[in-house]
Amino acid sequence: MKPKAAAQVRQFTVSADDDGIRLDRWFKRNLPQIGFATVSRWARTGQVRVDGKRAKPEDRLAEGQTLRVPPGGEAKHKSPRPKRELTADEIAEAQAMVIRETPSAIVLNKPPGLATQGGSKTTKHVDGLLDAFVDGDETPRPRLVHRLDKDTSGVLLIARTPGSAASYSRRFSGRSARKVYWALVVGVPEVREGTIDAALAKQPGTGGEKMHVDEDSGQAAKTRYRVVERAGTRAAWVELEPLTGRTHQLRVHMAAIGHPIVGDGKYGGQDAFLTGAISRKMHLHARRLIISQPGSEAAGGATGGGKLDVTAELPEHFAASMEALGFDPALSDASPVRDEAPERTPAEKKQAARRFAKQYRKDRRGERRSRTTSAETAKKKAKAAAKGKGKGKPRPGRRKK
Repeated sequence: MKPKAAAQVRQFTVSADDDGIRLDRWFKRNLPQIGFATVSRWARTGQVRVDGKRAKPEDRLAEGQTLRVPPGGEAKHKSPRPKRELTADEIAEAQAMVIRETPSAIVLNKPPGLATQGGSKTTKHVDGLLDAFVDGDETPRPRLVHRLDKDTSGVLLIARTPGSAASYSRRFSGRSARKVYWALVVGVPEVREGTIDAALAKQPGTGGEKMHVDEDSGQAAKTRYRVVERAGTRAAWVELEPLTGRTHQLRVHMAAIGHPIVGDGKYGGQDAFLTGAISRKMHLHARRLIISQPGSEAAGGATGGGKLDVTAELPEHFAASMEALGFDPALSDASPVRDEAPERTPAEKKQAARRFAKQYRKDRRGERRSRTTSAETAKKKAKAAAKGKGKGKPRPGRRKK
């Protein structure tokens, strides 16, 4: 976004990062203090213009176009998020996590115990440290595009700009991003390599905090696993590749086949902990991420795309447990088994269609009730009217005397 000097009416030049974006989305991204209702009114009355012409909220913008924005329209409750002043220790902590920087992304090695985002009882998190990468008012604040559980360590990708965030988000949601995790599990799976196909849903009564296998109404979930090495029958080191992206998917799937991740008491209970020198922390690590980078249009003209391939070193407790169990990290390069997103199976497509139909029926329920009530009312009125008209008339075939 490149603003031009103006006394009252504001003018902006559409940047490369905003090429192809909808007009209403441009306001949400660059002027969030201006609500959608205001943008719609400005468009309807011709006050907002693109290259001097009237524009609709759904119109797409192109790089280099001039956007005319009338004065005012700001809502106090939608003021831009101010930059948070971080302490020297917080800035150092954020910088220490960086393992790769590109024009479109900052890749972190998230330590275990640090949440990705904040919550009602979570004040320290990765999102709160991202202001450490903002250099001046002209630098956009980096954005999260995916998450890791609080106790899961490893590769976490942060987008530098809104355009690159949208590009990376499409790759994650479209399943083209390839992620490989390392995990230590209790016991040894009988089948050394395979795919766990078990639908997942939120477990009732947990407030959405816990998932469980639900083949009837759950969402399709698939995980590829491979046993890299075993420590007798006590534990195994496995590679895990999520082929879908459900909440707690890897943890639930491993517990479901009887081999919970070491340290995952939430899904494995007391059976998830090993005695001896093995840490009680969770042993799940996002080891490697391979993802296509956005082209120059989404990264400010500074990159030509290509693949981003990043590996994150193990946290201290995980490395110590590997050594204690006699596992050699050199035995795995965390290579994914697929090149691109797997095509959805007929069953997955059918399940998706069923979920869509269910939501559609739910959305239309109120409308149908309204229509039914109106139809019944009209039917009663018509019946009453017909009954009234029939009073006093002779029956067919009979004459009045």
